[in-house]
Amino acid sequence: MHSCDRANPCRPPERERGAHATLPRNTSAGQRESLWRNAAGMTKAHSPDSATPNTPKAHASDVPECILIVDFGSQVTQLIARRVREAGVYSEIAPFTMAQDALERLRPKGIILSGSPASVPDEGSPRAPQALFEAGVPILGICYGQQVMSQQLGGEVLPGHETGEGGEFGRAYLTVTEECALFDGLWAKGERHQVWMSHGDKVTQFAPGFEIVATSDGAPFAVIADEARKFYGTQFHPEVVHTPDGGKLLANFVRHVCGLAGDWTMAEFRRTKIAEIRAAVGDGRVICGLSGGVDSAVAAVLIHEAIGDQLTCVFVDHGLMRMNEASQVVTLFRDHYNIPLVAVDAEEQFLAGLAGLSDPEKKRKFIGGAFIDLFEAEAKKVGGADFLAQGTLYPDVIESVSFTGGPSVTIKSHHNVGGLPERMNMKLVEPLRELFKDEVRDLGRELGLPEAFVGRHPFPGPGLAIRIPGEVTKERCDILRKADAIYLDEIRKAGLYDAIWQAFAVLLPVKTVGVMGDARTYDSVCGLRAVTSTDGMTADVYPFDAGFLTQVATRIVNEVKGINRVVYDYTSKPPGTIEWE
Repeated sequence: MHSCDRANPCRPPERERGAHATLPRNTSAGQRESLWRNAAGMTKAHSPDSATPNTPKAHASDVPECILIVDFGSQVTQLIARRVREAGVYSEIAPFTMAQDALERLRPKGIILSGSPASVPDEGSPRAPQALFEAGVPILGICYGQQVMSQQLGGEVLPGHETGEGGEFGRAYLTVTEECALFDGLWAKGERHQVWMSHGDKVTQFAPGFEIVATSDGAPFAVIADEARKFYGTQFHPEVVHTPDGGKLLANFVRHVCGLAGDWTMAEFRRTKIAEIRAAVGDGRVICGLSGGVDSAVAAVLIHEAIGDQLTCVFVDHGLMRMNEASQVVTLFRDHYNIPLVAVDAEEQFLAGLAGLSDPEKKRKFIGGAFIDLFEAEAKKVGGADFLAQGTLYPDVIESVSFTGGPSVTIKSHHNVGGLPERMNMKLVEPLRELFKDEVRDLGRELGLPEAFVGRHPFPGPGLAIRIPGEVTKERCDILRKADAIYLDEIRKAGLYDAIWQAFAVLLPVKTVGVMGDARTYDSVCGLRAVTSTDGMTADVYPFDAGFLTQVATRIVNEVKGINRVVYDYTSKPPGTIEWE
């Protein structure tokens, strides 16, 4: 029995769960040890430096006072980091195999140990470096983190089936039995509170120095505390929304127990990062590829604020953007921010290369390769660039070195510009690599980027090419652009744009018979998609009312020549993906 869940350990509520792999129970101890280490990035190919090989490394003096989060493979480790940052405290995640290096680099004021799909009693299951417990800083263990801390410090953990009590999954209620610094000002002795449990293994004997401070029906060690060392363990998950006071508990730990002020803000990040960019770049020149998305735009504006005209941006218009998007990007950067910008109109080249292609992967590969070739050619024209700027975000960094999604040598394709740093012998500048998506939006606002730009929905690198199943032509792109613009216009008019993670239209390779006036039509079907999400890993369908969808469909059919039928996609993720291709 795994420590957290029979079928899928550390299983969070559906809307917060991303893709994750677990190990089969018949895996041998040796195989299990190898898989844990490979998944955590033990090999050189999966180290943080190899993911972005030419990125200048940060020193301890560059890092704000922070919390180190040690990842044992939980699907919701990123949520821990987000909750800590919501408390105004900077945090970083490191896989357990790299935790000692992170401890020395960051010199954190506190440590949080995550959950895991592993089972503590299993041979070869992950362990925390002993140095963490000897660092003299507060530690909070969550689920597996509580169990592994208990085991390593002299306690005992057993599989639930061996205790005769089984596991505990989903909503639970704990009772506070003793006062504790973790509860100060929040939970009082004798009170009952809702939490979210997801575990099979149990602590059956706590380590010396610990005492029980809260219990639940399925977890007599629901919360344990060693006040002298400021070590705490929760069997429940405070990071998920189904633990209503979870964010406050984590804030209590990082601010009250660890003594951090909670003053980490985007304004502070901006000041610090500008100084770091200036120190790293010096008199060098930086080139940045603009995609039209939020990440690259915020990175470019931040870098320009740091080094001015030492930055040149290159924007390749592949003809697959949304309505008026290319001109908006050029206007924003060239006119509003006065950033040196090279704009390349490559619509004909891209559409010619896409002719005859209907397989989505072939379309993606052609667009990626053509973009790289064009970008490289324009970068050489600029001449003398020493650095390549990328809008890499923190989830990309995490996914390249930790359990999340399994080991990955490269960062997501839209952040890893096809190996250009190596091909062009440039170093990387990645000023956003410590931030989550919502934090990038906050930084964009801090930098003065227009809200209409900062708050825009995600848009895929291949653009409309993957929203047109089948062959992509200029005519079909123009039809889809008009339909998509009408859809988003109606969403904005209804005041729903900010409540939706992503909304877009799809032009299907299907024609249907219709009647308009007295004439028969035989035109294309338009699909509409809208989802809510926190990170794009999972998504729920946005529940438009019938009246809204009828209004959108009426406008599209009336105003867009080539479409005579509109449908709405009611598929969540999983089983579907957000994009259609």
